[in-house]
Amino acid sequence: MTQRRDRREILKLVGVGGGVVFASSLLGMRQADGKGEKKEAKSGPGGKPGEDFFFLQVTDTHWGFSNPAVNPESGSTLKRIVGAIKESKEKPDFVIFTGDLTHTTDDDAERRKRMSEFKEIVKELEGLDVKYIPGEHDASLDKGQAFIEAFGETHGSFDHKGVHFLRIDNVSDPSAIVGEDQIAWIKKDLAKIDAETPVVVFTHRPLFDLYPQWDWATKDGAKVVDALSAHEYVTVFYGHIHQENHHTTGKIEHHSARSAMFPLPAPGSVPKKAPVPWDAAHPFQGIGYRRIEPRAGDAAKRVVELDVPKS
Repeated sequence: MTQRRDRREILKLVGVGGGVVFASSLLGMRQADGKGEKKEAKSGPGGKPGEDFFFLQVTDTHWGFSNPAVNPESGSTLKRIVGAIKESKEKPDFVIFTGDLTHTTDDDAERRKRMSEFKEIVKELEGLDVKYIPGEHDASLDKGQAFIEAFGETHGSFDHKGVHFLRIDNVSDPSAIVGEDQIAWIKKDLAKIDAETPVVVFTHRPLFDLYPQWDWATKDGAKVVDALSAHEYVTVFYGHIHQENHHTTGKIEHHSARSAMFPLPAPGSVPKKAPVPWDAAHPFQGIGYRRIEPRAGDAAKRVVELDVPKS
């Protein structure tokens, strides 16, 4: 079976969701007047830009959340997504969970129990490269201690097929900052690669002021954006706001993903932030995950939103 046919199969299996976005920075592309203007990005360590691969972003799974009015399938939603990934014939190069793996609890023992249960479910992806960053539900009450015990360091970097990836922690500090030490590390890490090597950033909160009234911001995010701006092609993927949002700061593209547990309303659209109620006529509406393809030639499927399987 050809690779193109496999791609159609996986999209049919998991269900194409809200839409398709062209993330122009992923491979040294710029959009001008609605058209892609290709520029030659330089290769980073580990391969050439434009090599054929894809990864999956899953965010805000909130394992431990329970509210039938919001998601009566809360005990199976994560399992459905993991099952779809496991059963698909085309495997991602890696899967990244971008925070709020578990739902917040003041009980330290319960927090660790939820993380252990989450790990047990995700263990079904054995054989795949699975990566994590924390969300504030995982880390803000104990400065990331339980997360580190379960999943390792809250931030880091790696290279894959010509793209440099950063995992940034903007949640372990309860004041919603990245912090000077981590910003210094980001600058040092980026100094090792060419300014035209594509950079992909994973973080939980947005790095810009999307809607600070609802904690949809990072207080020192402008410093991070400034450090990233020295590089020509930067794309940021984040979670936290439980919906798609696409924004640009200078040359940097920011793409949020839908939650894998429940949607939230559009920024400022209601007086008080609260989960959108479950619609029995349209189960799992507004819930999902995404496939990201840093690949040349197939721009229409650069970022594909995927639905939670209904059965």
